[in-house]
Amino acid sequence: MSARCQVTGRTVGFGHAVSHSHHRTRRSWSPNVQRKTYYLPSEHRRISLRVSAKGIKVIDRDGIEAVVARLRKTGARI
Repeated sequence: MSARCQVTGRTVGFGHAVSHSHHRTRRSWSPNVQRKTYYLPSEHRRISLRVSAKGIKVIDRDGIEAVVARLRKTGARI
């Protein structure tokens, strides 16, 4: 599975690691993706999402029902 947040769409970032002598090598930053289980009261079931730390904050702010509705609108299978 790729390191991708289902809510925010955050993926791996790429760039350079710069040493003291300014020698540059390629490196990557992985998002803080975690598997979280949420309860959907309207469907009386649990759903499991791969969300980043920012995605968890979005769900806390907007509510799980609104986030799931937004995901389904984009065609995501939940």
